[in-house]
Amino acid sequence: MKKIALYALFPTLLLLNGCRRPQAFDYREMKHLKLDQIGINKTVVSMNLVYYNPNNYGVTLKKIDCDVYLNQHLLGKYQLDTSMHIAKTSVFELPVAVSFNIKEFLKNGFSVLLNKEALVSVKGITRVGKSGLYTTIPINYETKYKIPF
Repeated sequence: MKKIALYALFPTLLLLNGCRRPQAFDYREMKHLKLDQIGINKTVVSMNLVYYNPNNYGVTLKKIDCDVYLNQHLLGKYQLDTSMHIAKTSVFELPVAVSFNIKEFLKNGFSVLLNKEALVSVKGITRVGKSGLYTTIPINYETKYKIPF
């Protein structure tokens, strides 16, 4: 009788473990920051953000909606609507392209050009899930970036 109870308990424990809410990704670093397009009304900056998936299972990243700040001034918005599979306990890179108005940047971010470091912040949400069950996880990362010129 105890064996039957153990056999019934094991699948239940597996199911409960699989239904646990995914943990937020750990920010590691920013790589390959570059200016893709420059213009008066639209300037595009791209970079790769490196993250670590602390979950013991693979997840699917479905959507990202974030605001990007430079020295606490809104620089632009980043959105991703493409599904991306992320392996369990792995490091991965997320390509990011942010469009912004250069006039607004010069009004609020001119001090960035005078300093040797800039505070880059990313705040927003992401939809992450497994087996068709998705949950919203907040994104809130900050890093200091050394200006290469």
